Amino acid sequence: MDNPLKFQSWRIAWTFFATCLLLLSLQIVYGFIMGFAHMGYDVLHDWIPFNTARATHTNLLVVWLLAGFMGSAYYIIPDESQTDIWSMKLGWAQWGSLVVVGVIAVAGFHFNWWEGRKFLEIPRPLDYLVVVNVLTFLFNIGMTVYKGKRYTTTALTLLAGLTAAALLYLPGMITFDSQVIDSYFRWWVVHLWVEGVWELVMGAILSYLLIKLSGVDREIIEKWLYVIVGLTFLSGILGTGHHYYWIGAPEYWLMVGGLFSALEPLAFLGMALYTVAMARRGGRKHANSVALSWSVGCGIMSFVGAGFLGFAHTLPQVNIWTHGTLVTAMHGHMAFWGAYAMLVFAMMAYALPEMTGRKHYDSWVAEWAFWLSNIGMISMTGAFAVAGITQVYLERRVGMDFLLAQEAVEVHFLGLILAASLFTLGISLYIWNFSRYGVVALSSDVSGDAPSPAPSLAK
Repeated sequence: MDNPLKFQSWRIAWTFFATCLLLLSLQIVYGFIMGFAHMGYDVLHDWIPFNTARATHTNLLVVWLLAGFMGSAYYIIPDESQTDIWSMKLGWAQWGSLVVVGVIAVAGFHFNWWEGRKFLEIPRPLDYLVVVNVLTFLFNIGMTVYKGKRYTTTALTLLAGLTAAALLYLPGMITFDSQVIDSYFRWWVVHLWVEGVWELVMGAILSYLLIKLSGVDREIIEKWLYVIVGLTFLSGILGTGHHYYWIGAPEYWLMVGGLFSALEPLAFLGMALYTVAMARRGGRKHANSVALSWSVGCGIMSFVGAGFLGFAHTLPQVNIWTHGTLVTAMHGHMAFWGAYAMLVFAMMAYALPEMTGRKHYDSWVAEWAFWLSNIGMISMTGAFAVAGITQVYLERRVGMDFLLAQEAVEVHFLGLILAASLFTLGISLYIWNFSRYGVVALSSDVSGDAPSPAPSLAK
């Protein structure tokens, strides 16, 4: 029978999606290790110290999100350009090298083979491999756009966001003797990724999904995309200043960081209004309502986590008390979940039935995965908030010793563990549903007996 894949590169996309779910599962395991350690049950300390678990947890987050973005690009770019990927062999090699880098990095953390720079812990030799990997990826999708001669705003914004992310990785490879200067440039990577150029990736992928799912004309949706991009650059770039408050940088960063941090929620509010308005304006019920739920949820939850909760503790008058506490974890978990994790889940939910030719993706499993994971994450955010506010009061107002304050907030991590268990159940259902829909996409060219393609669900 005919191969259900419209483009052969979708097979690479499926493999990246499967990889990111595997890495997410591993990240959750390390999250539980840290959660129990916060409760006083650090039974794995001799084998996995807390600092190792934390570095592994945060770096796995970055790698699985990048895998999700790359998988999305291998799906979207050929579809937007109306031509298959420039080189399948290069795509498979790039996926393999990314996995190798990830495995070596995680193993290295457990043998103390890492840089001592927060969020940029992977050893310097691996940095060069990451650069080669990302350049290979950009070359492959860039040549695909060039080959297709169809330059849509969505595709070009996605390519621009991924290219800018690659360029902004380079400052993180430079080290300085001065800790102030070193930290100054380190935030060029950490902040300008997650609150800058990754938002371009987010806007592009949401634009693609809403074009396919809502029924609204491409021209209308892509005009909104220009607005989102403008707000992102206005607020996100100078919003980097809220990381410079207390590291020894000049005092003017208090004003610059405070002002533009106050503007950052506007970009995410625009994202939320954008997704809700386009979904309502479409006026049609798409066959894949779960993908639409993840897409709209991404816009809303990104405003709550990255926008509102970020604003709540990045003003200088508040941040002087909250920086370096569990309040940051409250903001970080909801922000990454709403802005980027839900985006990748939305893309996978849309792509799977398109790749496999199966119309009926929606089921109780897919719906419960959506609700349980989101309720679990909201509950986790609440637990972090209560623990963080308690920590700030005891430590920085009352003057309690750090370790005594940590012991006092242990009870709140019981709630966190329960919420994380609910979240994990939702993610497990999502992975189960993914496995039910994903096998055909990868094996169809091998078996030769894949089902005929169903009529496209896309507009």
